[in-house]
Amino acid sequence: MNIFWAGVLGAVQGLTEFLPISSSGHLVLIQKFIPGFSQPGILFDVILHFGTLFAVIYLFRKKIFALTPKYLLLLVLGSIPAALAGFLFRREFEEMFKRGTFLGIEFLITGILNFLVDIPSPVKTPLSVKNSLLIGIAQAVSIIPGISRSGATIFTGVRLGIDRKSAAEYSFLLSVPAIFGANLLEIFSQGFKDTSLPQGSYLAGFLVSFIVGIFSIKLVMKFLLKSQFKFFAYYALALGLAILLLQ
Repeated sequence: MNIFWAGVLGAVQGLTEFLPISSSGHLVLIQKFIPGFSQPGILFDVILHFGTLFAVIYLFRKKIFALTPKYLLLLVLGSIPAALAGFLFRREFEEMFKRGTFLGIEFLITGILNFLVDIPSPVKTPLSVKNSLLIGIAQAVSIIPGISRSGATIFTGVRLGIDRKSAAEYSFLLSVPAIFGANLLEIFSQGFKDTSLPQGSYLAGFLVSFIVGIFSIKLVMKFLLKSQFKFFAYYALALGLAILLLQ
């Protein structure tokens, strides 16, 4: 894989990690179109994910440094479902990534969730222990490729009655332990078996995923606050239908 394709994958990761259209599903798709694509171990994937991780930390640095013990506890509780699912069903999820059998259906589900985000919630409630666990369960479900992590968690938060900005902020901050933990698990389970890519490819992938990640977070916030998630819904539904028709 050369620097160009490393940058392409970095852009895909950075854009789709936070846009509610599923980064995992898009990475499965895009890799099918890269000539002679091969994955040299897991180091490149880890670096792409750390690019988006640093995008969250950079944009929310002030809020992170001002987190209260209660909010930290809610982040821990919200992280538990995905951590358990990733640990207990890691092989099953890996098979889903390899096969992508139900990718079209999963994109359709993501599209429907995005439509529902735009519907105003009559109930208003603060972030609580119960709500953080429910959002965490949504994050665990989104490990399935094609189900958007940001889409599922923001949908759950908004439908529970949490105001849109707070739901989005919690979703993005919840991605920090999720991304870090998932990559740590991969490193411990597989190690860095192969680092044969040119160093420029690793650097390009990281920088592009970081920069594009910042852009995509800002875009999600803008569309969410204006109740325009339907545009992401149209895209996910169209992609899901296209995949089903072409299979």
